[in-house]
Amino acid sequence: MSEQINIDELLTEMASSIKEHTGRSGHEDPLMIGIKRGGAWIAKQLHEQLGYSDPLGELNIAFYRDDFSTLGMHPEVSPSQLPVDIKNRHIILVDDVLYTGRTIRAAMNEIFDYGRPKSISLAVLIDRSGRELPIQADIIGKTIILNEGEHAKLSGPEPLALEIKQTG
Repeated sequence: MSEQINIDELLTEMASSIKEHTGRSGHEDPLMIGIKRGGAWIAKQLHEQLGYSDPLGELNIAFYRDDFSTLGMHPEVSPSQLPVDIKNRHIILVDDVLYTGRTIRAAMNEIFDYGRPKSISLAVLIDRSGRELPIQADIIGKTIILNEGEHAKLSGPEPLALEIKQTG
């Protein structure tokens, strides 16, 4: 994949889409939560652009992954930070790349351990093919199709850059 992706432009478009989505759904003053690492970087940028009153939440899903036994412990495990009560709140969950759907499933499991939100909307910078679970984003920065053996990874936080690499 040789196309250059302008992340700042995508973030501006995503912020506009989030405003439209929350307005259309009647989800006033939602709580934004980013999935560590890349999702939290994206959420921070969106949170600043949207000017939400509640502090930004951050999830570390390391213990909730279904591949924990095969991947082992990640060396940078730190606790999740949800600074406000999530019960009956509209949540915007943010991640960098939506691929199989397993990261989002793990994030939702952790969210429900904190309480039952009223709704969860998913915003992702990149949506790519390869879903293994029936999960789809409500707000998408860009949809890309990668070739066999390619992997999309966000690096950052300053500056944010999307890298397409061969796996293996």
